[in-house]
Amino acid sequence: MHITKLVILGRDGILNEYREGHVTAPEEWHPVPGALEAVARINHAGWHTVVATNQSGIGRGMIDMSAVNAVHAHMYQQLQVQGGRIDAVFFCPHTPEEDCDCRKPKPGLMLDIGRRYGVDLAGVPMVGDTARDLIAAQAAGCEPHLVLSGRAAALGPEQVQALLRQVPSARAHTSLGAFADFLLQRDNHADSTVGGLS
Repeated sequence: MHITKLVILGRDGILNEYREGHVTAPEEWHPVPGALEAVARINHAGWHTVVATNQSGIGRGMIDMSAVNAVHAHMYQQLQVQGGRIDAVFFCPHTPEEDCDCRKPKPGLMLDIGRRYGVDLAGVPMVGDTARDLIAAQAAGCEPHLVLSGRAAALGPEQVQALLRQVPSARAHTSLGAFADFLLQRDNHADSTVGGLS
C-alpha cells in the first residue's frame, strides 16, 4: 500500500514574513529567506506539503476571497521558481469570536486535511511558529514542530522553552530550512535502519 508522505505547514511566519496587519495583496507576501527552497527540498524527497492557516481577515471583512486567491497564486508562483509546490491551502476564515472547530488551536483544519488525503495524522509533521500551532498539531495527533521564524523569532531562549513545555512532544528548529534538514536526515536514517527514528 502506498503511504502518502505529508507535511502540514503554517503560512504566515513560516513561508512568508509575518505582518501585524493581514496579508491582503500579493505584493504584501514576502517569503521568509530560505523557506521556499526548504519546501522544494522537502518536495524533492517525496513529501507532499499542505498549508493550514487561520485567516480571520476574511471573517473581519479585511480581505475577500479573490484577494486570498491572488495571494496564494503569487505564493505558488514564487514556489515554482524555486522548484517547490504546495498541494493545497486549507484555511479558517472565521474570527475568534465565532468559536468554530477549524480555527487553530482547534484541530479541525488538520482533521480535514487527514480526511482529504486519506492519511492517519499520527506522525504527520506539522510546522508552526506559535503555541497555538503546536497545540493544534497535538490535538490533531500530528507531530508538532516549532520554527523560530515569524512570531517565534522575537522569543528569547527561556520563552521558547516555556512554549515547548506547553507541548512536550514538540521540537524547535531555527528555520524551515533546519526543519527540512531534520526531516530529510530522519528519512534517510529510516531508510537505512529497521523502524528507525533518529
